[in-house]
Amino acid sequence: MKYASVYRATLEKWGEDAQCDQAVEECAELIAALKHYRRKKIDKQAVIDELADVTLMIGQLTWMFGANEVEQAVQDKLKKLDILLKSEAGL
Repeated sequence: MKYASVYRATLEKWGEDAQCDQAVEECAELIAALKHYRRKKIDKQAVIDELADVTLMIGQLTWMFGANEVEQAVQDKLKKLDILLKSEAGL
């Protein structure tokens, strides 16, 4: 995993509970940024900055819960999405 040493260090320093709480906070900030962006109150860069924060938190959570397990869940979700897209397209 690309940033495993950073993820390990953050979890060792602040612990899993704190990082779960931080992930929730970062997701909430992204939600707010997206709403503000749609209303033209902030620019694209502000959304990108929040996306970067959430991306790092997702990396930490993925490392914490297990990269293989998360990847398998992603593959399962992609299969479901593919079926949904094909059914809605009438294929």
